[in-house]
Amino acid sequence: PALYRVHEGPTPEKLEKLRGFLTEFGLGLGGGDEPHAKDYAALLDKVKDRPDAQLLQTVMLRSLRQAVYSPDNAGHFGLAYEAYTHFTSPIRRYPDLLVHRAIKAALKGARYEPGAWDEIGIHCSTTERRADEATRDVVSWLKCYYMQDRVGEEFSGSVSAVVPFGLFVALDDIFIEGLVHISDLGSDYFHFDETRHELAGERTNARFRLSDRVKVQLVRVDLETNKIDFRLIEGVERPTERIGKTARDHAAPTEGGRESRSGRRSARAEPSGGQGASRAAEAVTREAGDTAPQPAPKPRAAKPRATTGKTKPKAAPAAAPKKKGNTRG
Repeated sequence: PALYRVHEGPTPEKLEKLRGFLTEFGLGLGGGDEPHAKDYAALLDKVKDRPDAQLLQTVMLRSLRQAVYSPDNAGHFGLAYEAYTHFTSPIRRYPDLLVHRAIKAALKGARYEPGAWDEIGIHCSTTERRADEATRDVVSWLKCYYMQDRVGEEFSGSVSAVVPFGLFVALDDIFIEGLVHISDLGSDYFHFDETRHELAGERTNARFRLSDRVKVQLVRVDLETNKIDFRLIEGVERPTERIGKTARDHAAPTEGGRESRSGRRSARAEPSGGQGASRAAEAVTREAGDTAPQPAPKPRAAKPRATTGKTKPKAAPAAAPKKKGNTRG
């Protein structure tokens, strides 16, 4: 016995939503009810040169589950391996250490029994998620610290997530994300369509969807809650229009309403998939957590701005940031 790195395929619910979304673009995913990694890779390769490739890649990646540690080998979907485990040098994870011990015991003709393997697998999976969460919290705080002196500046970016209460926008180059609240999208009532990843205005028919190009203004940075708020200042630039059936043929939109901003984190429970994966195979396995994500470029220093009065320079923090409230990663 040992700890395997298990990555199962998409759930039936997520697969159904994905197929409904792909139909909007005249596309289909092979493999029937149990698609294989090669089916994902084939479709990702097929759409890689389309102007809406980032949108399609992101939605496909969100249909996958996260990988976990388990003594029950169920294979690794993203890597297309029948069996896979973590074994690195130098050892940097507890599961790696357990695998080393199991191999050493096997070489001696013995069995390594550290205890209940199921409980160990759950513990390792939980601590991995906790470490990832801590990393995101620190990175979020640093992004807020970097942006706090840029309130009022305008930026170009792409819609990285659509939720019932607004749009998350990822800025170009600096990979910083913030919220455009639904109340800042105009004097209309917006319906949230989960299948199409879209907010649609009831009166104006204005539509905002995943990967749309927008221009925003930074209006608020909160270091206490690690939140960045934008205001939409320029309309949507869309690489291409859908073909095929309309969203109403697949699912009726849900009413978005004006949810509290405190609901941001729960709405972002699933990873956003990255800034448009450059290679299909890496994109699939990155969602499982088994390839190192491409590091974001170092943020550029803010350009000096003319001022009419004296400004007092802001002192750097003397200690590690203190975490309060909900954060976004």
